[in-house]
Amino acid sequence: MTILEQLHHRLVVSVQAYPGEPMRDPDTMNRIAQAAVLGGAAGIRTQGLADIALIARTVEVPVIGLWKDGDAGVFITPTLRHAVAVADAGAQIVALDGTRRARPDGLTFARTLTLLRAHTDTLVMADCGSLDDALAAADAGADIIGTTLAGYTGERPKTDGPDLELLDELVARVALPVMVEGRVHTPAQAAAALARGAFSVCVGTAITHPTTITSWFVTAIGGDAPAGTH
Repeated sequence: MTILEQLHHRLVVSVQAYPGEPMRDPDTMNRIAQAAVLGGAAGIRTQGLADIALIARTVEVPVIGLWKDGDAGVFITPTLRHAVAVADAGAQIVALDGTRRARPDGLTFARTLTLLRAHTDTLVMADCGSLDDALAAADAGADIIGTTLAGYTGERPKTDGPDLELLDELVARVALPVMVEGRVHTPAQAAAALARGAFSVCVGTAITHPTTITSWFVTAIGGDAPAGTH
């Protein structure tokens, strides 16, 4: 069974912690990844070379790897150097910023993908923010399109849940698997994405980020959520 076949109509769980948080530790992320797989996750998405390497050695499902460098502009595996390192760490799928924005090393997404493919045969997931991003990434040779950056690049409004309108556009126009990622907070939203044609769904915060989940409950009962939770 190919990697894409393993992910088709299945759940991918994003296992990440933010800088300075108690769970920002490869062993902790690895244990959470293992727990997610026990719950039925068909794939794991994780960031940072140490986390990727450990999780890829431990779980028996595909690992989507990325390297966040910075917190504004293009920061999801932003350069060829980052992409090669992610692949070398053991990710079966390398997630790249798939937008049309300028990248820190001056390479286009298409050139980055070409040079990465010269180094490795790993699959590439393009984290996109719009239909035009996705069309360009598909033309460049990406294997998977993600809705990861919808609402974060200024091209589309940030929706409360997953951007299902963008999903409809992608399914109609892009002949590649579309992974819905971003603000999928409930099982019903995940099921709705698949019903509307998503290839698979990636859920992170609602499963693996207890600080944010706790803040949702605190807010719901009338408390004040700590600054920085979302």
